[in-house]
Amino acid sequence: MAVRLEEIRAAAERVAASHGLDVVDVEFVGPAKERTLRIFLEKNAEERARLKAAIANGAEGLPERLVEGARSRESKWNIEQLSGVTHEDCAAFSRDFGVLLDVEDLVPGAAYTLEASSPGLDRKLSRPEDFERFTGSLVKVQTFESIRNNRHWQGRLKAMGEAEAGKTITIDLAAVRQNSKSRKTGISTVEIALSNIEKAQLVPEI
Repeated sequence: MAVRLEEIRAAAERVAASHGLDVVDVEFVGPAKERTLRIFLEKNAEERARLKAAIANGAEGLPERLVEGARSRESKWNIEQLSGVTHEDCAAFSRDFGVLLDVEDLVPGAAYTLEASSPGLDRKLSRPEDFERFTGSLVKVQTFESIRNNRHWQGRLKAMGEAEAGKTITIDLAAVRQNSKSRKTGISTVEIALSNIEKAQLVPEI
């Protein structure tokens, strides 16, 4: 039987909300006997705001990586890239979500493994609000259709815009060293329609 990812995501979002978390992505991978359901989580906007305030006020007991990344002058991390999710958050979510999955029989068939974790510094971007939130960050984008004979772009996300075809993003290509194919395009910025984005993700700056 096919796994209904949209139903699983909706259920995951209900459980996540009760823990002050948001669901970033859901994946179901692996062969029949080694199936893995992966849920990527982050603190929701309210909890992220609390974390930022706590860091600014020098609160104790915060995750070390979060504090170092936010305070270091040498760090290029966007504070939004630090999801704030702890092992305890993932364990609590997995416990409650696992029960719901079993009760509602959302993953029929043989056994599977449930994994819950943060999306990582190279997190995927898919929704318009993701691109708005991470404006100023380095990104890697693959398009469905070529732009100037190139489908792979990397640079700094500059802005969201509007065109006849819908929302667009602009990438500053001068922010990173380009491969030969990108250099041959002869442009310093590229505008890409969101509808033309096949894959997009952040590029960690460490």
